[in-house]
Amino acid sequence: MSRSVRYRGRFAPSPTGPLHFGSLVAALGSWLIARHRDGDWLLRIEDIDPPREVPGAARQQIETLKAFGLHSDEPVLWQSARGDAYAVALDCLLDAARAFECRCSRSDLSADAGVHRGCVATDTKRQPAIRLRVGDERVGFDDAIQGRFEQSAREQIGDFVLRRADGLWAYQLAVVIDDAAQGITEVVRGADLLDSTPRQILLQRALGLPTPAYAHLPLVVDAQGRKLSKSCEARPVDPRDPLPALQHALSVLGQDSRAILDSGNAEIALRRALAGFDPTAIPKAVSAA
Repeated sequence: MSRSVRYRGRFAPSPTGPLHFGSLVAALGSWLIARHRDGDWLLRIEDIDPPREVPGAARQQIETLKAFGLHSDEPVLWQSARGDAYAVALDCLLDAARAFECRCSRSDLSADAGVHRGCVATDTKRQPAIRLRVGDERVGFDDAIQGRFEQSAREQIGDFVLRRADGLWAYQLAVVIDDAAQGITEVVRGADLLDSTPRQILLQRALGLPTPAYAHLPLVVDAQGRKLSKSCEARPVDPRDPLPALQHALSVLGQDSRAILDSGNAEIALRRALAGFDPTAIPKAVSAA
């Protein structure tokens, strides 16, 4: 990234429940890296999947982040208000024959582990999804934390969904359009999204959009190795007492958590954490939470 381009990072939770510790690690890591680069840190709410959303969760997440001293530098972007932008992009892809209608169900694709390499729909009357047409290339990128990552577009990714059969927007399309619209220069997020990145790079190329840098933070898992958000151990963080969770999050990020002892409040703790922050110390993985 050119030094003349201001760094812009973001945190983009889905409002499926209260903010849990794994999400706090992602929020803190993205904030620290943005501030370390003298850049902007933005908040985006990925509220495009109403069946999975919990009423009031988004506002609760925003208030919890504020209690931890994590404030967006610009107004929060709500994906639920961005349908027109996604529709324009989808129409461009359809007009260029880069996207197509598909009536394949998950069961239709089960023999290929869900990878779509050609339509094999058994019910040709069901409502269609829209997929991106994927070629044979290998897609790779150099992650700032995880290192080189590559996938075969045809064998490992396949033609992926942009708009679901129920009419809802797919994550891959929404995230690509919004990263470009917000001028995000580096995407810092959890390593569970590492294998989504080649899909997003393919979509960026198809739409003529810039590809940001990527940094995938170590994933916080429970004692059984499950992603914390999927675990019964995924208890919400306590906004009334943020310092213990901030200390633990700093440790997960490979930083010296002793720096924020006796900080008094979250704002002071973040200033101290930033003063000693070393992005090169962030590990690829961590042991169970």
